[in-house]
Amino acid sequence: MSQSDTARADSTPSFTTSVASWRIFGLPLPLFGIALVVLIAAMMLDALPTGMIGALAAMMILGELLGFIGDRMPIVKSYLGGGAILAIFGAAALVYLQWLPESVSDNVTDFMKGGGFLNFYIAALITGSILGMDSKVLVKVGTRFALPLLCSVLFAALFAMGAGLLLGFSPQDAVVVITLPIMGGGMGAGAVPLSQIYEQLLGQPASYYISILVPALALGNVFAIIIAGLLNGLGKRVPSLTGNGQMMPGVEINDHETAPDLGKLGIGVIVALSFYISGEILGTVIPLHPYALMIILVALVKISGLLPENITDAAAQWFRFVAKNWTFALLFGIGIAYTDLGQVIDAISITYVLIVFAVVAGAAFGAGLVGRLVGFYPIEAAITAGLCMANMGGTGDVAVLSAANRMQLMPFAQISSRLGGALILLLSSLLVPLLFA
Repeated sequence: MSQSDTARADSTPSFTTSVASWRIFGLPLPLFGIALVVLIAAMMLDALPTGMIGALAAMMILGELLGFIGDRMPIVKSYLGGGAILAIFGAAALVYLQWLPESVSDNVTDFMKGGGFLNFYIAALITGSILGMDSKVLVKVGTRFALPLLCSVLFAALFAMGAGLLLGFSPQDAVVVITLPIMGGGMGAGAVPLSQIYEQLLGQPASYYISILVPALALGNVFAIIIAGLLNGLGKRVPSLTGNGQMMPGVEINDHETAPDLGKLGIGVIVALSFYISGEILGTVIPLHPYALMIILVALVKISGLLPENITDAAAQWFRFVAKNWTFALLFGIGIAYTDLGQVIDAISITYVLIVFAVVAGAAFGAGLVGRLVGFYPIEAAITAGLCMANMGGTGDVAVLSAANRMQLMPFAQISSRLGGALILLLSSLLVPLLFA
């Protein structure tokens, strides 16, 4: 046997052993394959139950499969967000290509929107990640966050105007049609009210502006996810630029992790849901998004020390459970319910794409640059105060943080999406009359 034959013979068992050790969602490949076959058979026979059972089964099994593949694809895993981006856009492609039965996609959409699964997930992340922080850390980081947030908007607008001038695109349109919707906090809290503001100020129906704003929003979300993955890769190559999920040097957001306790998981559910409902109640009297009010409320409770440590630890454990077990499921649901691949494709022209990229890159650059000046790690500042301003709100926050492998930064991502989104609505009310006077 030649030396090369010997090498091949030696390598085959190791490869076989490696494949045999693969697990998807903790299951050996044969067992996961059985679950996948059962799901596909149910979909083909139109026997998949409606409601939570069918939706969650499809989201978890297909989401974990796409996440597993994406986390092992060269280039994609290192630079483009890995499993997170494949779970989202793989799901969106299944709908766009009509490879997923309409009854399944409709059920997942109902579960995500009408069933409130996205809110359920984000409530756990906000509550657990904030209550799991040290209160001194929360105050120290929170008070410095406003400046990078404002500068992300400023640099996004400057980059958009510069790109517009180079490409023969009106600077006013680059700001109003592209920059503001991208930085506006998503659909419900951004593009929809923004279209109503434009209707009042510019005269066309809100539906007309929605059709213009949504492609910018969708494409900006794509670039935010991609840049998040790139920043994660950059941090591995230049460790001095990142805290690996911590906002400031010497300041840890999650400084301890206790052993799992099944009883505490139930307590964590109640705590998360109670804070979410409290945010909804406050939203009836205070003109801010309930997520923003929830963040403020949870932060105040944490800083004041009103909750005992065993309760805050329960909320943190529930957050970790949800993030570990349902992230790919949620990302798959985002791809089904919130990502219209057709709109993204329709928006693609070289000029439009370059300006959208300039907006997202400008937001990340401005937040990272100024974040470093106020003491943050540049990559964490760029992700939270920059990219999480430039994505599609709550869904985009989950996707961006997952692509960046920094899910513990959810409280700061939500500050960007919610309070930053409210800032954009205020700025649009002031800027649009001046730009189109």
